[in-house]
Amino acid sequence: MRFATFTLSLLFAALFAVALPLGATDPPVPDLTPKVQAVLDEIRKADTGNLAVSAEDGRFLRLLVATNHTKQALEIGAASGYSAIWIGLGLRETGGRLVTIEYDPQRAKEATANIARAGFSDIVSVLAGDAFQRIPKVQGQFDFVFLDAWKRDYQRFFDLVFPRMPKGGRPDLLTTIVAPSGEGVSVSWKRQ
Repeated sequence: MRFATFTLSLLFAALFAVALPLGATDPPVPDLTPKVQAVLDEIRKADTGNLAVSAEDGRFLRLLVATNHTKQALEIGAASGYSAIWIGLGLRETGGRLVTIEYDPQRAKEATANIARAGFSDIVSVLAGDAFQRIPKVQGQFDFVFLDAWKRDYQRFFDLVFPRMPKGGRPDLLTTIVAPSGEGVSVSWKRQ
């Protein structure tokens, strides 16, 4: 299950993964620069553990971020930086920033390198370490949270980040399931 949260708060969670064939690349997206498309393709080709979201979900994340004028985003579970690049594309439109946290130090280095190669180091900051320890040190509220970490920890992460999101409390949460890529996505909106 993947989950994201955004202004007027959206929680986004893929319910199951659909594996692309090993070495497959995503169809090109018309408005991506060749550099960004090349980095996304390289990450996808190397993703033998199917840690990256689908290209459809990446485009969906980008759209959610851009259309909701997100300024401060948080990602829990960076892996190789694939979804961070998609979120970064949306944030480039809004002037926002993303902090992404990756537990595995080697993957955090890989995410940092991929984000830099795609040209998003000015928008995306990668933090290595335990998200439960790192999140309280990140300043401010979150307009958008994308959770793509251990499923067993989703409720704990939700409880940690939800109070730091603008507008209302949990009874004001509206949740539905959509499937832009066939993976299944839980989207929640924090009502005003």
